[in-house]
Amino acid sequence: MLAAPNLFAHRPDRSVRPKAAPFLPMSRAEMDRLGWDQCDVIVVTGDAYIDHPSFGMAIIGRLLESQGLRVGIIAQPDWSSADAFKVLGKPRLFWGVTGGNMDSMVNHYTADRRLRHNDSYTPNDEGGKRPDRAVIVYSQRCREAFKDVPIVLGGIEASLRRIAQYDHWSEKIRRSVLVDAKADLLVYGNAERAIIEIAQRALAGESPKAMIDIRGTAVMRSAIPDGWTVVDSSSIDEPSAVVSPRAAGADRMAVRLPSYEQVSADKVLYAHASRVLHQESNPGNARALVQRHGDRDVWLNPPPIPLETPEMDGVYDLPYARAPHPSYGDARIPAWEMIRFSVNIMRGCFGGCSFCSITEHEGRVIQSRSEGSILREIELIRDKTKGFTGTISDMGGPTANMYRLACKDKETESVCRRPSCVFPDICKNLNTDHSSLVQLYRKARAVPGVKKIHIASGLRYDLAVRNPEYVKELVTHHVGGYLKIAPEHTEPGPLAKMMKPGMGAYDDFKRMFDKAAKEAGKKLYLIPYFIAAHPGTTDEDMMNLALWLKRNGFKADQVQTFLPSPMSLATAMYHSERNPLRPVRRVGSEEVSSAKGLKQRRLHKAFLRYHDPENWPILREALKRMGRDDLIGPGEHQLIPAWQPVGATAKPREKGPKGKTFMTQQAGQGRRMVPPPAGKPGRRAG
Repeated sequence: MLAAPNLFAHRPDRSVRPKAAPFLPMSRAEMDRLGWDQCDVIVVTGDAYIDHPSFGMAIIGRLLESQGLRVGIIAQPDWSSADAFKVLGKPRLFWGVTGGNMDSMVNHYTADRRLRHNDSYTPNDEGGKRPDRAVIVYSQRCREAFKDVPIVLGGIEASLRRIAQYDHWSEKIRRSVLVDAKADLLVYGNAERAIIEIAQRALAGESPKAMIDIRGTAVMRSAIPDGWTVVDSSSIDEPSAVVSPRAAGADRMAVRLPSYEQVSADKVLYAHASRVLHQESNPGNARALVQRHGDRDVWLNPPPIPLETPEMDGVYDLPYARAPHPSYGDARIPAWEMIRFSVNIMRGCFGGCSFCSITEHEGRVIQSRSEGSILREIELIRDKTKGFTGTISDMGGPTANMYRLACKDKETESVCRRPSCVFPDICKNLNTDHSSLVQLYRKARAVPGVKKIHIASGLRYDLAVRNPEYVKELVTHHVGGYLKIAPEHTEPGPLAKMMKPGMGAYDDFKRMFDKAAKEAGKKLYLIPYFIAAHPGTTDEDMMNLALWLKRNGFKADQVQTFLPSPMSLATAMYHSERNPLRPVRRVGSEEVSSAKGLKQRRLHKAFLRYHDPENWPILREALKRMGRDDLIGPGEHQLIPAWQPVGATAKPREKGPKGKTFMTQQAGQGRRMVPPPAGKPGRRAG
């Protein structure tokens, strides 16, 4: 079984550990007040500095501080010159560079490449406070400021761009961000174990560039190290070529992916590389991955070993100020407003949804905090967070109901290569018992001063239906008005490409939800979310989804269109038009169509907003083309009327990046669904 030293087993750097800073310093004046002449590590981030465990710069900064290191923060610097990168002086050990809690391109542009004018991670929701491809730009400025200081990349942008990846905004394959940033080391996934080892070895005089063996990191190499065997990934899908991770020498075996140059020129090889990357994601059996970029290799060490519960508690129990840095004054930071009264109880997701980045970044092994740690945080919110009135806004994580769920057998878990524990069916080895979560809810509600706890994280209803007691507890005590869930689609074709359950699970959950609401004497609604234009979705699929929405009385207020985020399986489908969920072959592998042109993507969005008169002209045109004129008219069974209100026309176009023209109908990443009107509850799809 895999094991790692306890996260907090390392001795602090200094004989006397310095007192925790009220906030990690962002200016020389703050350093002077702390008595610091130099920072050991300076973290450069694309987000505003909020000293709270929901923000990566705070976790990494406070964790390094717990090791006796002096950590400074440069948040959202002016990148037009290196001046802003010199404000704290020269870091003694290394720079830590992150784009923030979001990939900078996802943060800046919609799925249709329209520029966003706001940024939830910036004071007053102001846009434009970080550059495109922030990790690369920040690294350049760090090098200009102090060229001999090593650069360590981390965060979601670095994690999802660690190998050659399709970039939706430039419509090409980009190199590993490690290459483009010319950094010394890249940390992917949850970074706690790696960053402590990097810091300890740097203190001992080792250069980060020479740290070639740390799990959860990527480095550049010019040659394969002695004692290692490298196998060609093009044989991985052949049963005879698969090598057991427990075979002799398997721990010194690396898998060579097709090179950057090859995946750039060959979509089939891109799909294949994506498939292999995701197969090699289990910390228990993953092998190192190697991908050639020019005359050097990007070497990806296996993923980090997940944190144990005491280690998770230690991370969340660090002395966070639990507030934005005082330099922001009374400025409103939307991301902080969203999470300041919420509690993160776990990490990871074993759902494996093909369009989602959680598994690629946090892994599929659930890492849960203890009840005591969670309850202490609720008390801290009550006692320290300004504006608390007794309501916890959320108690969850990447999902609401995977707390303490895991494989029943650690040995089985360590050799598993399934991309999802719940698709196409829930694995027989998965423990789905929600009793620990029910007990946690009850203890949290009993904390003095807590009046209400909402559950706002995404709910896996296919797991919830196996636990009637959990559904009753949730509905009775933790749902106010409506509960958001994400079927994402109604049709089998798109759902299979998403790795999402069929609508039968939704119907089962709705019956249980309605029954529990009735017994509790509450009038509640389920609000389902859906994605338009996901790979594998046809016009007919979107039409059928629109008909389901109308039958059930739902009207989408905002629409989410599929966004090809870096490194996801769905993005590989979108770019390659192959299905990497299955073996990828030159001949005979499954092809996947995607809505790529503006006209078809706009049509798919229009089906989700079938009730908007501005969409009726393009829907009429499409329905006629599809031979479904019968859906045009005034009847309840029909989708849209034949008449058009005066003044209801298509919205104007505006310019996107590089002068390309895009429709303005895209509503961003947020999604809202209007519940059915009173007296018209949702009905099962017929």
